[in-house]
Amino acid sequence: MKVIVSEDIRKVCPSFIGACVEADVANSPFSQGLWDEIHSLEDHFRATLTTETLKQISSIEATRRIYRACGKDPSRYRPASEALIRRMLQGKELYQIDTLVDLINLASIKFGYSIGGFDADKFVGDTLTLGIGRAGEPYEGIGRGMINIEGLPVYRDEKGGVGTPTSDNERTKIELSTRRMLVLINGYDGNEQQVRANAEYIQELLTKYCNSDGGRYTLY
Repeated sequence: MKVIVSEDIRKVCPSFIGACVEADVANSPFSQGLWDEIHSLEDHFRATLTTETLKQISSIEATRRIYRACGKDPSRYRPASEALIRRMLQGKELYQIDTLVDLINLASIKFGYSIGGFDADKFVGDTLTLGIGRAGEPYEGIGRGMINIEGLPVYRDEKGGVGTPTSDNERTKIELSTRRMLVLINGYDGNEQQVRANAEYIQELLTKYCNSDGGRYTLY
């Protein structure tokens, strides 16, 4: 899959760097080992963060800044990584979906980047373009119904929007039947080392929990 960053995004975030992980996978309803890792990180965050200090994490702070630059209120449309960590800090359980989705959530929480996870066989075309949502652009968030993505960074395939840092689209969502996965890591803080580390961490988790060789990743 080819991933293009539009000039609209480059203007508001010249230092943006992303990573695309592609892998053959075997999904499952639940993985105890994966959830042991999630709970361990949960304990660490509750001991070291608050709902205010989490906004100072570089990857989260940068995503919030880009939301504002694109015209969106990050406190109303929270980036997914921030929303997940906030949920932990408030003493709430994370939603348990399936192993691939839970794995992506763990990787997002650990590094603070908002990460899109997709069933690669559901895309239309061979190119994804990262741009900014337009007024009235139709977009069905997973479990959220139709949402207003005007002013949100959004990935589009030939048919339309598939992913934002707030919510991915129902059309390309991961399911138990998913056999080819594509993951997009959004480094609005421009930290290539951390984006690479996040991609490699996802590969490690895929190898441990999804009967995968970890696939490959490319930067964009």
